[in-house]
Amino acid sequence: MRNYKLFVLDLDGTMYRGEEKIAEAPVFIKELNKRGQDYVFLTNNATKTPQDVVNHLAKFDILTQPEKVYTTSVAAARFLTKMKKSPTVYVVGEAALANSLREAGCQLVSEEKDLGRCDFVVMGLDRQITYDKLAKAALAVRAGATFISTNADKALPTERGLLPGNGSLTAVVRTATGIEPTYIGKPEPFMLEMIMEEKGLAQEDILMIGDNYETDILAGIRAGVDTAIVFTGFTTQGDLEHVHEQPTYQWESLLDAFC
Repeated sequence: MRNYKLFVLDLDGTMYRGEEKIAEAPVFIKELNKRGQDYVFLTNNATKTPQDVVNHLAKFDILTQPEKVYTTSVAAARFLTKMKKSPTVYVVGEAALANSLREAGCQLVSEEKDLGRCDFVVMGLDRQITYDKLAKAALAVRAGATFISTNADKALPTERGLLPGNGSLTAVVRTATGIEPTYIGKPEPFMLEMIMEEKGLAQEDILMIGDNYETDILAGIRAGVDTAIVFTGFTTQGDLEHVHEQPTYQWESLLDAFC
């Protein structure tokens, strides 16, 4: 493996599996730190703040800082404020998404009378979803608001099994309005492009590492960066037999990076 300036790391399935530790992950991070190699974490999860992610990683002996964590909440906020200064937004999502939007200077609206003046509707996973929230989102989109969704994940793996993800909730508003949203998270390339712009890096400087071909690896491919799939989570070696665009590297564990 050649020398990259930045490793972009997925979380669930790569650093840990749900509440299960992946033994190689903290060793991998310590080795990167020892070698002075830079890295960031990239997640589609819009329900956690960067500090929440840092706290969760600490449970698996992975110590890091909030500035190394990129969530779709943070990315969505940057996307909106790049398009318009102090935009008005109707948000369907949890506290982490709403707070990221506010901190970026977005003006959040909630009353139905204000939906017609919304610049954007932003949807993230909302585990307290109601019909009224979905109805307001549809009304605002129909009134002309630009439709944004943090990610298209249809299902979430949990201890209970696969539960509806943000993509499933987004599909309700998409079906009701006939409007296709702009997706921020993986497999779209926006977050990787944002990181490259922020850090002043070129495509050849970055390696995207993850366990899921359909999200992590495709995001890297679409952003034009090298990719490494690690077989500790979602995608198996057998799954790759059926895909046309292969990842740059295939690893049994993260430690294969140093072989």
